[in-house]
Formats: sequence, C-alpha cells, structure tokens
Amino acid sequence: MTSTSDHHPADARTDWEARIALRSDEDGTTDGTPVLAPPDGLTAVPGVGHVHLSWAPVPGAVGYLVHRAPVRDGAVDGELVPVDHLGGDVLAVPDTWYVDTTGEPGQPYAYAVAAVPEVTVTGPLGATVTCASLPAAATVPTVDLTVDAAATGAPLARPWQPMIGSERLSQLLCTDTSGGREIGVELLAALRRVRDEIGVETVRAHSILHDDLGVYREVDGEPVLDFTGVDRVYDLLLSTGLRPVVEIGFMPRDLASDPQRTVFEYRGVISPPKDWDRWAALVRALVAHLLERYGEEVLTWDFEVWNEANLEVFWSGTRDEWMRLYDVTARAVKDVDPRIPVGGPSSAAAGWVDALLSHARRSGAPVDFVSTHTYGSPPLDLRPTLARLGFPDARILWTEWGVTPTHFHPVNDGTSAATFLLSGMRSAAGRVDALSYWVASDHFEELGRPPRLLHGGFGLITVGGIAKPRYHALRMLSQLGETELPVRASGDGAGGLVQTWASRRADGTLAVLVWAHTLDQSKRDGDPALARRIRLAVDGAAGRTVTVTRLDREHGDITTLAERLGIGDWPVGEQWDALRAVDSLTAEKVETGTEGGAAVVELHLPQPGAVLVEVAGS
Repeated sequence: MTSTSDHHPADARTDWEARIALRSDEDGTTDGTPVLAPPDGLTAVPGVGHVHLSWAPVPGAVGYLVHRAPVRDGAVDGELVPVDHLGGDVLAVPDTWYVDTTGEPGQPYAYAVAAVPEVTVTGPLGATVTCASLPAAATVPTVDLTVDAAATGAPLARPWQPMIGSERLSQLLCTDTSGGREIGVELLAALRRVRDEIGVETVRAHSILHDDLGVYREVDGEPVLDFTGVDRVYDLLLSTGLRPVVEIGFMPRDLASDPQRTVFEYRGVISPPKDWDRWAALVRALVAHLLERYGEEVLTWDFEVWNEANLEVFWSGTRDEWMRLYDVTARAVKDVDPRIPVGGPSSAAAGWVDALLSHARRSGAPVDFVSTHTYGSPPLDLRPTLARLGFPDARILWTEWGVTPTHFHPVNDGTSAATFLLSGMRSAAGRVDALSYWVASDHFEELGRPPRLLHGGFGLITVGGIAKPRYHALRMLSQLGETELPVRASGDGAGGLVQTWASRRADGTLAVLVWAHTLDQSKRDGDPALARRIRLAVDGAAGRTVTVTRLDREHGDITTLAERLGIGDWPVGEQWDALRAVDSLTAEKVETGTEGGAAVVELHLPQPGAVLVEVAGS
C-alpha cells in the first residue's frame, strides 16, 4: 500500500509534489529523460458545472499536468498551479482531455497544460486558454449516444481481470474475528467471489517472507528454511481458482541488517539483508520449492521484487542498495528457471520506473514486466518510457491502484469511487496489461483492524461480505462483451463528464455502460449540476428487450442504506440482513422508443452514477 500521512503522522506530506519528491535526489539521475514541448491545440469548452479541456498528444509523454489560475478583471490573478482534484497522489493524467469541476461556478480561469515525460519531471506550460463553467440550468442537459448493434467492433480489453490486491495472505489462516466475523474465512470468501463473479485471475499481496509464516530463521548461525506456511496459504488461494503474484518481501528478521526498521501494525521488516548470498539462496529455495510443489503452473506466476522501495517507510536502504536487491533477486529467480517472469520496481507514485530500466540496461538484470502504483487518477501511460529505455516488450502491471492512498478515507465506501474505477479501467484498456485494484476485502490491517463497518477501508467488500459500489462497478465491467463497439456522443458533458463503454457479446446481446464521473473528490457526494439526461439510440435494435441496472447513491450504495438504517459502528441483529439489499444490483426492464430501426432509451443519470444497459439479441 502506498504510504500516506497515516503511516507516519510526523511526515504528513500527501500532496502530489511532496509525494513524488520522495528520494527525488536519487530519481534525478535517470538516463536520457527528454524535455518535452507543451501540447498544442489546447481547447476549453464550457459546460454546466464543468470545463472540458482537450489537447493534442505529445510523443514521449506518459501523462499531462493541467494548471490553472483565476482571471479577474481580464487578467490572470497569480501563478498557474496544478489543478488539485484531491486524489492525494499523482495529479498527472494519461489522456489528452480533462474535466475540471473544482473551480467556482461562473468564475473564469486561465488553463495551460504541460507534458510529463517521467513522473518527477514536468515540461514547460503551453499557451493558456480562458474558460468558465456554466451555471446550473432549469433543464438538465442531454447527452446523446448512438451505438450500432451490427458494427464490426474490436476486441474489448479487460485490464481489471488479470489481478486484484489483498491483505497479506497469512491472514487466510487467521481465526480471530473482526466485527464479529472470522477473518480468514471471510478473506477467502471475498477472494473466491472476485474470482467467480468478476473473473479475476491472480492476487497480489505483501509479506510472503514475513516471520508470521516462519519461512526463514537462523539456528546457531545457520539458515533454516520452512515453507509449510507458504504452502498452506497458497493451497488455499489456488483452491479458489486464483493464482498468486509473488511479491518477494519483506525481510525475515533473522536475515535483516536492521531488524528494528519495520512498517505496519504487523511489523514487516524493511531493511536490506545482512548477507546478500543468504538472501539469494532464500529466493532460489522459495522459487524452486514452488516449482516442485505446483509444477509448471509456476511459470505463469509473476515474481515482483519488494514493495514501494522509493518510500522510506518501505525500504530503509538507499536506492543503490535496492537496485542491488533487484539484481540479486531477479537473477536468483531466473537461476531456478529462466522462463519465470520477474519485474519491478513496484514503486509508489510511478517512481523509479526510469531508474530501474536505466539500471537494468547497464547491469543486464532481467525485467519481464514493469510494475508501479498510483492513486486518485487513471494510471499513466508507460509505453513511451519502455520504448525509450529499450524494454518495449515488457508488460505493464499496475499492481496497486485505487481512488485514494489514504487509509480510512470516506471516499472508499461510496459511489464516486465506483465511477472513478470505471473511468480508470476505461483509460487503461489496451495500454496496461493489468490494473489491480487495491484491495478485495476490508479484512485489511496495515494500520490496524477495521474499527467499524464503514470506516473508509480499501476493500471492495466489507467485513461481513457486503459489496461496496466499487465492487458493483467491477461486476458491471465483467458483464461487457468480447467485442467493443464504437459510440457516437454529443451534448454537454459527452466524452468527459459522461463516459461510455459499449460492447457486443458472443450471443449477440449488447451491454452498454454509461457513467457520470469527475476526478474531483470534493464532489464525491454528488453535484446536481453534473447530472445529465441520457438519450441512448441503439441502431438495429428496434423491438428488442432492454434492461437497465443502476448504480448510484440510491441503488447499490451501502453508505446510503447504512445511514437510513441508523447503523452504529457495527450492525446488530437484523441490520445485517437489511444491508444485504445492496449486496447485488437488480436489472429492470424498461420501455423503449423507436427511431427508424433504432431502440431509444432515455434515462436520468446522476453524478456520481452508472448504468448498464443490456439489449437482447435479435
């Protein structure tokens, strides 16, 4: 998990510049980071409650940073600064558009955009444009959408399917209770559910080498290895149909050069090894054991080196020491079987990606995949970085991603986090091999066990096994078909505030997702000015049955229901049963109009809100 002020309150730095500046003295030595020109063609379109910005792509950019300053009396008032949508992490976005809902309605702002070639480097600002959002009108604006049911389409990418995050897997063995619920049993049930209902394939978790699984100890100065605990948790995981992503860490206490340097309530040791040869031998023994026990399936498992070493709370050594750790670990994995994939840097805030690839190019260390983490924005586009540094075929795994890096944040529990998830997955499709939401279950205790049912936990599923809106968003995504269909969109909010993902299934039925979203977390409880009337025309579908499944604050949002039920810290008695009303979403048949050969669906879409429109086959 990405470090925040909750980990170390004395180091309360959660804004973007501070987070990416961690160890930036070391980050500044990467090879050949280009200086990119600013984007051309910046335009700003006013809409009710928002301003839609768009610009031309810049070759080599991994993202773009939007800046803004108010305009008063015809002049720019102050310095243009990055627009802060309160994501708490990297504010740069990967797409060539941005929806700004953070400004004062009707207040004109000057906007400019900079290209980002590497997360710690921002290029110069381009030309400014001035725009103000429109005030709310008496009539809700309409967005018109058109889908052709018979269009050829293209294969639909599914970045949510390869991976999900989890609490450390030793908790599968835990018989303690949280909120009156047995931890291990419910964690396993949550993982099984994401496999069965969403089709997730792998699970990434911390601390497989932590002492609670008893992997490594020293007796009379000699190493003693025991993989019994690892076997137990991997056997349980594999029984669900999921495979592990093996994050190699943290350091066993007896092997640590500084065993007092720890992180989290469970005291994962973050120190470099005291003996590099023994560390390499441990890694080789672990991988060899897994290969012997589970067979060639292990050749499909990803082995990731450490977690977020670019944050001092996760690595007490230097960057050079971590690069040595990467070299030693990656080569130890390949010593067992060169076909086993290994990668990193598993970094916070997209840091150290350039640094690792530059280092590996010199050292010859293998990098089969690049992994990193960001929160609060869609994942950056790392393809230009991999091409520039000579690793164009490495896979891109976002092994942690979420709406916020902050523990116990209320945004985690409500519908705005669901529309955030939909937007991020839509953005990542086709350019990220895996976008792993962090994490599956609220049985998660990096900073202690959950103090109440709705505590702003990272989990998609609560203690007690009830789906949050983010889980429903993934479930909606899983209903999309194999073929992506183009959508023609027009109207106030089209292609930004209102986003779509249309598809056709193998049986000829259609599934069209439509949602209203802003990255602006000050709007997490909704803004009536951002609601839209949707008019969806499906060409070639006149007369077909149409159903609609809604996700918004009135449909599938556990926070709304819990408030109505007067839930305290934990539900009691029949309150648990009552909460099950939001554990699944209901599809409702709707009346449709016709226009030529098209079926026409009209509906109200609140912000935040999503709707899955399903059209029967011919």
